[in-house]
Amino acid sequence: MRQAWRWFGPNDPVSLDDIRQAGASDVVTALHDIPIGDVWSVPAITERQALIEGGDGGKSALRWSVVESVAVHDHIKRGADGWQAYAENFAQTLRHLGQCGIHTVCYNFMPVIDWTRTDLRFDLPNGAKALRFDADEFAMFDLYLLKRDGAPGEYDSSATARAKAKFDEFPQSRRDRLCETIMAGLPGGMSGSHGIEEFRSALAAYQDISDDELRQNLYNFLDYVLPVAEQAGVNLAIHPDDPPCRLLGMPRVVCTADDVAGLFQRLPSPANGLTLCAGTFGAHVDNDLPAMAKQFGSRIHFTHLRGTRRDVDNPLSFIEAEHLDSDIDMIAVIRNLLAEEKARYTQGKAHEIIMRPDHGHLMLDDLRKEKINPGYSAIGRLKGLAEIRGVLRTLAALE
Repeated sequence: MRQAWRWFGPNDPVSLDDIRQAGASDVVTALHDIPIGDVWSVPAITERQALIEGGDGGKSALRWSVVESVAVHDHIKRGADGWQAYAENFAQTLRHLGQCGIHTVCYNFMPVIDWTRTDLRFDLPNGAKALRFDADEFAMFDLYLLKRDGAPGEYDSSATARAKAKFDEFPQSRRDRLCETIMAGLPGGMSGSHGIEEFRSALAAYQDISDDELRQNLYNFLDYVLPVAEQAGVNLAIHPDDPPCRLLGMPRVVCTADDVAGLFQRLPSPANGLTLCAGTFGAHVDNDLPAMAKQFGSRIHFTHLRGTRRDVDNPLSFIEAEHLDSDIDMIAVIRNLLAEEKARYTQGKAHEIIMRPDHGHLMLDDLRKEKINPGYSAIGRLKGLAEIRGVLRTLAALE
């Protein structure tokens, strides 16, 4: 497996030298400054490639091997008039990436917001901090802060009572922080910052779109771009909805193994693939990650090897756990991915799956730094990568 590291570009507080020192060989990044829906030009791509791969004074070589993400425009997700123009821009970006030798593109089809958490600095017993999704706090935001139309009918009496108890417990400062955490956007401009009225308006655009309709919009989009991806030699790798459950009344279409199987059955193109995000899929109680690694092995072009741990009393809530100490049997996942690599090798195919650690804990000196991208501090991810590397070496020695 190729060991990669996510980098948010020149303004990322984690530098390319830091990535080299962590032992990663590959970089996962995007042109975050280009507006969603615009074409990535060849000069823009090659400029970023030169920055990453330029061979700085004999230092260890890095390779930009995965784009995460080429964002999908909202018009495409909603099937709005003119969506085809944005799909053509996406397709043209794929042509340019293939021309530049970048052959793996991670993307998602989540409406309005990207990955969502309620706490970006949840205190752990050892003094480190983790990302957390608390379903009751999220319900509190939806019911009593956002006050979304339709929300009261989407929570049972028990969930509503727990949300009200949270609302009564939280001081205004903590309520404000919760709103900011959910609506303020994510590292690298993956999703925009919203004010509460703008947020309500964005959500309203999806209130009449069902899961089936959003899924059909995904299929229509892929029908358009997959032939281009095949010609360009680019593999698309869809990322699951994070968290893998319905939020804010919006449709969700990539939460379970059945969702993924349906996608591949409907669109069997070899360019139609998966980002196996172990932590995201693992937050859904029905997903068996080792089985998914085996079932979808030939379609897995990229993987996030992180773990989540669901709350015992409410399995919709979870924290980002240690990479090897979570609800997921990470060793079995890695074993099955290595078996897939071996099968590809014997078939004479490009065989290496690119992986990266993800959502590391905030710990040690990173706790004292002023600027940290939530989930993407250096030391926590370094710890995760080292643990995964140990598993890889051990499994290789046992072959």
